[in-house]
Amino acid sequence: MTDAVKRVKKPDSAPGPARGTKRAEQARATRRRIVAAATEQFVAHGYGAALLDQVAERAGVAIQTVYFHFGNKRTLLKEALDVAATGDDEPVPVLERPWVAQLRQEPDPRRVIALWVAHGRTIVQRVAPLMRVVRGATGTDPELAAQWDTNQQQTRTAYAMLVQLLAERGALNPALTAEQARDVAFVIGNVESYLQFSDVCGWTLDEWQDRTTTVLTATLLPPGR
Repeated sequence: MTDAVKRVKKPDSAPGPARGTKRAEQARATRRRIVAAATEQFVAHGYGAALLDQVAERAGVAIQTVYFHFGNKRTLLKEALDVAATGDDEPVPVLERPWVAQLRQEPDPRRVIALWVAHGRTIVQRVAPLMRVVRGATGTDPELAAQWDTNQQQTRTAYAMLVQLLAERGALNPALTAEQARDVAFVIGNVESYLQFSDVCGWTLDEWQDRTTTVLTATLLPPGR
């Protein structure tokens, strides 16, 4: 016997994965707006005076949304630093970016140094305003002081790659061990030195790039190379 009442077929709904992908994209867009707003607030007001409700207002979200995604202001600052260092929110470390692959393919050690500093310039330009914020708060916030130290050690480790690239080309100054070369390069080229050259000495970004390239080349390569 046939059913007395026909069932009306409901319109097909979007597949689950598609809905999930859309939600993930929306959540990611929200995080980006929050990070951008937080970066603006941190740079404008400093860490202590930057308020999460102001961040939420600038991002166009509820304050609860900020807490949901980041938990607290310290975590939000760390995320802002990570995005500034890489230039985006892709889960790809700095040393796995395409520009590093370009460095690996460059045979000329002088060009390796010049390209390293050129790309370092773009990172410094993005990170320096936030690092000023972190540096200004290290005396009152032990966790931010630890964050500063972590960033410095990560940068120091990164400079070991530059030294390795030069050593692989037989172009490392024989007067320096690899560890010594790494530490000298780190001290010359890291964002803390940039802040000193910029804020105290008044160097422009162009001057910092040119002079850092010159000093690293003269220090890391053999004499006359």
